[in-house]
Amino acid sequence: MAAVELVEVWRGDLLESVHRAHAVVCDGAGQVVEAWGDPEAIVYPRSSSKMIQALPLLESGAADAAGLSEDRLALACASHQGAAIHTARVEAWLSELGLGEADLRCGPHMPSDRPTAEALVRAGERPCQIHNNCSGKHAGFLTLTRHLGAGPEYVEIDHPVQQAVRAAVEDTSGETVAGWGVDGCSAPNFAGSLAGLARSMASFAVAGSRSGARAEAQRRLTAAMIAHPDLVAGEGRACTELMRACGTRAAIKTGAEGVFVAILPEQGLGVALKVADGATRASEALIAAILVRLGVLEAAHPVAQRLMSGVQRNWRGLETGRIVTRLP
Repeated sequence: MAAVELVEVWRGDLLESVHRAHAVVCDGAGQVVEAWGDPEAIVYPRSSSKMIQALPLLESGAADAAGLSEDRLALACASHQGAAIHTARVEAWLSELGLGEADLRCGPHMPSDRPTAEALVRAGERPCQIHNNCSGKHAGFLTLTRHLGAGPEYVEIDHPVQQAVRAAVEDTSGETVAGWGVDGCSAPNFAGSLAGLARSMASFAVAGSRSGARAEAQRRLTAAMIAHPDLVAGEGRACTELMRACGTRAAIKTGAEGVFVAILPEQGLGVALKVADGATRASEALIAAILVRLGVLEAAHPVAQRLMSGVQRNWRGLETGRIVTRLP
């Protein structure tokens, strides 16, 4: 099935752009309870899968052996802004491991936190790998690497860390990965069906009703994300704002190229979506609309209003149009 038209952008009274997407809601039994487009569409989850990538860190005992606090578990699931609240924690984490920035394999990029980026420019300094939005995930990979006594190239596909991640992806999704590609942070990203990704999120959502190392790891990671929305993304970011708006009802994570997931513990549901053209404005609007539909986000909440039906303005602040979500 093809992606369906779910987000519109209007300029004045004329429909100017349309975004097509796939979206899936699964229950704790792994069954699709609602879908738009093709639930079997094969996608790269990109950074939306970070909580799955963090499962071996906890299941192996590495997190507890290293004494990782809840805020560091949140950072292991984060695509952070590179603000001081993020980088200071990652730097301290690496230091406690007896490691440093050079041990990371994520690569440097300018932080998306504007004050931090401007401070670097004024100081004539270059960003380092700790500023990378995935540095928390990579600190988790390094923690697991040390615990396993494995080699330093932890992003290689045959490294024990990535083999453990692949097993977690397949186990939680209930399917064999459809392939893999190299993500922006140099780690493997495992492709699979959108329904499989939603099943993975649903398995996190119902972890509280199960026992065992996997369930405990899922419960702790979900709780960490909900408790620290500012660490999972940052100020002004949809993930952070939506989790604050939902309270304890949802853990939410974006991924590049128009992907979003949500874990809904109170309802035992998992959500996954992919906007076909990769547009962030559409993925943010769509995840907000689905959260409203599922009853975990108030339609009247300012964040919901801004993302779902945001007024479009030009550089002078004049209203030019609006975004409209269409969930049949």
